[in-house]
Amino acid sequence: QVQLVESGGGLVQTGGSLSLSCAVSARLFSMYTMGWFRQAPGQERDFVAAIISSTSVTHYADSVKGRFTISRDNAQNTLYLQMNNLEPGDTAVYYCAARKSLRTTSLRTENGYDYWGQGTQVTVSS
Repeated sequence: QVQLVESGGGLVQTGGSLSLSCAVSARLFSMYTMGWFRQAPGQERDFVAAIISSTSVTHYADSVKGRFTISRDNAQNTLYLQMNNLEPGDTAVYYCAARKSLRTTSLRTENGYDYWGQGTQVTVSS
């Protein structure tokens, strides 16, 4: 069973930075493509970023490109999301997710992932 635990959320002012972590308990963590999603109150869960298992190629939502950076440490079984120049619109619960390597569903959709963490709250004040 794969378990994911996010940490690092909190309250920050506009223009500030936060770094999220996701600790993953899984054999062969390096074989999983990993993603970050976020969900604001009353809204659907939206794709934020993903990092491919084999190549570490990254993908971002247009809304965070240039401000957020996804990375992974396969030796530590940890996924990261560095968030800079935060805006009030970034306020949401942030979730990390893991995707088995043979999945073909788009990695930009919830259905493209097999395992989810419980989420961590990020609040950006204006």
